[in-house]
This record gives sequence, structure tokens and C-alpha cells, in this order.
Amino acid sequence: MYEIHSSALMAEICFYFQVHQPFRLRRYSVFDSDPFYFDNQANEAILKKVADKCYRPTTRMLLELVERHQGRFKCAFSITGTVLDQLAQWAPDVLDLFRELSKHDCVEFLGETTHHSLAFLFSRDEFDAQVSAHAARMQSLFGRSPTTFRNTELIYLNELAGHMAWRGNHSAILCEGVDRLLAGRSPNFVWSPPPRAIPAGARAIKLLLKNHRLSDDIAFRFGNRSWSDWPLDADKFARWVDQINGNGFLCNLFMDYETFGEHQWSETGIFEFLRALPDAVFRNNPGKNGFILPREAAARYEPMGEYDIEKPISWADSERDLSAWLGNPLQDNAVQELYALEAPVKERAAAGDQFVLEDWRKLTTSDHIYYMCTKHWADGDVHKYFSPYDSPYDAYINFMNVLDNLRQRAGV
Repeated sequence: MYEIHSSALMAEICFYFQVHQPFRLRRYSVFDSDPFYFDNQANEAILKKVADKCYRPTTRMLLELVERHQGRFKCAFSITGTVLDQLAQWAPDVLDLFRELSKHDCVEFLGETTHHSLAFLFSRDEFDAQVSAHAARMQSLFGRSPTTFRNTELIYLNELAGHMAWRGNHSAILCEGVDRLLAGRSPNFVWSPPPRAIPAGARAIKLLLKNHRLSDDIAFRFGNRSWSDWPLDADKFARWVDQINGNGFLCNLFMDYETFGEHQWSETGIFEFLRALPDAVFRNNPGKNGFILPREAAARYEPMGEYDIEKPISWADSERDLSAWLGNPLQDNAVQELYALEAPVKERAAAGDQFVLEDWRKLTTSDHIYYMCTKHWADGDVHKYFSPYDSPYDAYINFMNVLDNLRQRAGV
């Protein structure tokens, strides 16, 4: 713990954007026997729609902000392997835009699992394989070796900190600032896992916690006309950021990239807000408030204390736990059957069938399990909004039909 001096007061925005699209499954019945599981027509259509509404305009705007502010505006991306594959196939110009961003030191690319999977919870070997593959891809595409890690859906617990410290490639992990676990403490500092979580001799690792209130003001409430703070403009938001001074140094804004133009449509003014935000932040407290990268925050600040998380947390729903993916028997059964195929699939791949391994890894993408979530479904909530299925039960049946075919291909 350290004392906060008035001369050090500042509030720096740490922007992190999650860029992800799953490979959605086609309708696959018990009578199907072909090994073509993915609905490429739908995947292409969705990818192109999101590229038009979000990826192109937002990335171009960020390039404009980076260049106009000469490195003072900063942001970080976590880009999954599954969306990279789709961009390469159906929107390569968007990849070129990200490559342009990667030329600037004020942009950071984070590490994660290639397939946006829950592998850490079920297979450390598969988790390590996906993290290493993703790091190699970041190096190949953008010339960057990630030093900050973001697990799928910000899923985090002490064990993850210990494992990543043992791997030794990352200095920080992003996770959710859960109010009930912070117990009145501020998410706007750097925190650390408890010492017992870190293996002897492993490098120290720091934690950056999402400020969920301010993040969700942009990601979920921005266009809501019934929200008491609507309309939200850049100057108002900059004042809120400045109020952090004295209770932290960081405003960690973590959100889906699709916030801009897809979840919050252009008509809401979301792009005008983003364009105006840097100037508003710089004006509000000149020389103090600004922007910072995750890697810079981890290097600059010592932990304020311990963030002790024995059971997994995430950034999903009000519970901030795993119930969006592992909250009912459908999901539990599907994920158990999925990871039971890991060994035979990898044996088949070692014998020369790489297609079966890639198909299995695409099935590890957490979205497939998310579609089976039954909580709040009848209320037309966010789970229903994102699902391509009529019900969670349809999602389960379709997934298990595909898994049965994959099981046969793996020789089980």
C-alpha cells in the first residue's frame, strides 16, 4: 500500500477493446454426416455487416485520433484468432487498418486464447497451446509480443494469475472489478494477486480492474433515452473521469469493440462522442488527465493491495461469475463432452488430420456454450439478443449433433 500525494493526482483512461466473432454453426441434424459444421454464409454476412457498421469506421477514427494527438491518445486491442480468420477471408482491408494502428507505439495488442475459449477451466495444456498460438499470430501480423493478458470474457481467479506468472511472458492481467469483492475499495488502482497464488521464483504480475460503471455507461447505457444521464457527451464523461482523482489513477474502460456502431448505432452519436473524448479529457485537467496503455499502467504503478479471487469471476451479467456459460445442465454436459474429445482429436491431428483439430478448437469458442444459457431468456435479454437460435435447447441439440459427428471423425 502507498500514500496518494496531491501532486500525483491524475486520472488516465485505459481503453481496451475486445474484437471477436465466433464461427457460428449451421443447422446440423442427426441425419447429417458431412464434416462441414460452420455456416459460412451467415458468418460472412455478419462479419461484413459489423465491418461496415463498426470495424471500418471505428478503426479509421482511432487512426485519426492517434495521429492527430501525436501519441497522447492511446488504446489497446484484444483480437481473437477466429475474427482474424474471418477478416482475412471477407474483409482484408480491416486487417490492413489494424496493421496501420500497429505502427504506433500508443497502441497495444493483448494476449489471449486464439479461439476465445474456456480452456483455462478445463485443460491447461490446450490453454497454453492457444495462448502461445495467439502470441505468435500477434507477432506475425503486427510485430508485437503481448505483455498484457486478457482471458476469455475477463474470466479470472487466483489460479490464472499463478499460471500466467509461471509462464513468465506477461506482466499484467485484465479482469473485472467486482463490487462485492472489492468491498468498498476502488477499481481505479493497480492491484495484485495474493502472494500465495504466485509460484516461488515466478515473476510478479499485476491486475488491472475494469471500472464497470463508466465502461457500461458507454457500452450499454449510451443510447438509452430513459437513462437519467442521457444524453452523454464527451465533456460530461471527462468530468466523471476527473472525479477519480484522489481515489485512483486509472479509469479502465473495457468493452466490446462492437460498442461503436453495432451495439450503439451511429444514430446515437457514439462516433461523435469518441471523436470528441480525447480533447475533452485533455482540457478537463491539463497536464494531468490523459490516456495510458495497460502495459504502461503495470509498469508505472505499484499495487494498492491484494485482489483475492478464489472462485472465477467474469465481466458477464450482474452476477459477474460463470453462470452465463456454466449455469445449467445443458452447458455442463456440452462442455464436458467437448473437452472429453481433446485427447482423441489431438491424436488424430498428430496422425495428420489437422482439420479435425481446428474444427474442435472452433467448437471451444465460448459463444457456443453461451447460446445455451437459460437465465432470463424469456425476458428477451442480452443472451437472446446475441443467439442465432430459437432457444437454448435448440443451441444444445445442434451443438451436440456436431459433436457426435466430430467424435466419429476422431475415432471414438
